[in-house]
Amino acid sequence: MYDFANSGYTTVVITAVYNAYFVGMVAGKAPWATFAWTAALAVSYALVLLTAPLVGAYADLRAAKRRLLAVSTVGCVVFTAALALTGPGTLALAIALIIASNFCFGTGENLVAAFLPELADGEALGKVSGWGWSLGYLGGLVALGLCLVYVGWAEARGQGAAEFVPVTMLITAALFAAASLPTFLILRERARPQPLPPGAGLVAGAFARLAATVRHARRYRDLARFLVCIVFYQAGIQTVVVIAAIYAQATLEFTTKQTIAMILVVNVTAAAGAFVFGHVQDRLGHIRTLAATLVLWIATALVAWAATGPGLFWVAANMAGCALGASQSAGRALVGYLSPEDRRAEFFGLWGLAVKLSAILGPVTYGAISWATAGNHRVAMLATSGFFIVGLLLLAGIDVARGRRAATAA
Repeated sequence: MYDFANSGYTTVVITAVYNAYFVGMVAGKAPWATFAWTAALAVSYALVLLTAPLVGAYADLRAAKRRLLAVSTVGCVVFTAALALTGPGTLALAIALIIASNFCFGTGENLVAAFLPELADGEALGKVSGWGWSLGYLGGLVALGLCLVYVGWAEARGQGAAEFVPVTMLITAALFAAASLPTFLILRERARPQPLPPGAGLVAGAFARLAATVRHARRYRDLARFLVCIVFYQAGIQTVVVIAAIYAQATLEFTTKQTIAMILVVNVTAAAGAFVFGHVQDRLGHIRTLAATLVLWIATALVAWAATGPGLFWVAANMAGCALGASQSAGRALVGYLSPEDRRAEFFGLWGLAVKLSAILGPVTYGAISWATAGNHRVAMLATSGFFIVGLLLLAGIDVARGRRAATAA
C-alpha cells in the first residue's frame, strides 16, 4: 500500500505533469529549462545519496524504519502540496520545493524497501516485490486518472495550465497522505534495536557500521558489483522517467491532456510488467530476468529516437512501461536476496544511494546534451541507450548463488 501511495508523486510530479509545467511555464521554455529541471532533481538526489547510508544504519541500530518513514512521508506530502503555489516568476520557489519534496520521497523509498525482506522469504522476494511495484503503478494510475478528470473539467471551462496544474499538486498530495495510512496503522517494525559499539554514540555507531561494511566489502562482491550495475542501468531508467513528458511535448507537440493519457496507459503496462516478471523472476532467475528487461530498454530507447509521430512514440512508451515495472521489481528483489539479514536497512540504503547516483548521472547527462545541441532531444535520447548497454555488460559478471552464500554466512 505504501508503493501505491507514493507512486502518485513520481507519476504526476516527476513524470507526467509538473516536469513539463516547470519547463514550459515556470522556466518559460528557456534554452536552459530542461537542464534546470534535471539539475534541481540532481541536487535532491545528491542529498539522498549523502544521507541514505547513515539513515539506513540509524534505522538498523534503533529499529526506526517505521518512525523515519512517517517523517519522510509527512515532508513529501507537505512540500508537494506547496508546489501549488508555484507558477510563472516563481523559479526559485519551485526549485526549492522540488528539491525538498523529492528528497523526502527518496528517503522514504529507501526505508520502505528495507521492510521487504521482513515480509517475504528469499524464494518469494521477487513475487512480493512484484506485487508492490504492481500496486505502485496502479497508485500512479489512480493519481493520474483523478488529475485527468480535473484537467478535462478545467479545460472545458477555459482554464490554462497555470490554473489547473497547481490543483493537481493538491490532488497528488492528498492521495499520498490518505493511501499511506494503512502502512502506519498496520505495518509492524519487526527489527529489534541493536547495541552500539563500545564507547560509541548513535551517530558514531552508525558510521562504525558503515565502516565495517566497507571493510568487509569483498565478502559481498556480487552485491557490490550489482550496485555499480544499478548506477548505470538506472541512469537510463531515471532519464526516461524524468524526461518522458518533456520529450513528448518538446519533440512531438503533445498537450498536457495527451501526455497524461499516455502515462495512464503506460502505468497499466508497467503494473502488468511488474506483476508478470515478479513471478517469472523466481523461476527464471534474477539475472536472466533483469537481462531481458535491459534488452527491452535498449530497444525502447531506439524506438523513441526513431519516432517522428505519436504512433511510434506510443509503442516506445508502452515498451518502456513493461520494462520499467519489471526492472524495478527485479532490482529491488535482488538487493534483498544478496543482503545480510542484520544489515538490510543499511544495504537498502546503499541501494538507494546507487539509484540516486544514477538519477543524477542520467538526467543531467540528458539535460546537458540537449542544451549543448540547442534542444535536440533526439540525440539526447539516443545517448541514453548507452547506459543500458553498460548495465547489461556489468550484470553478466554477477554470480547470484555466490552472493547469496556470502549474505547467509554473514
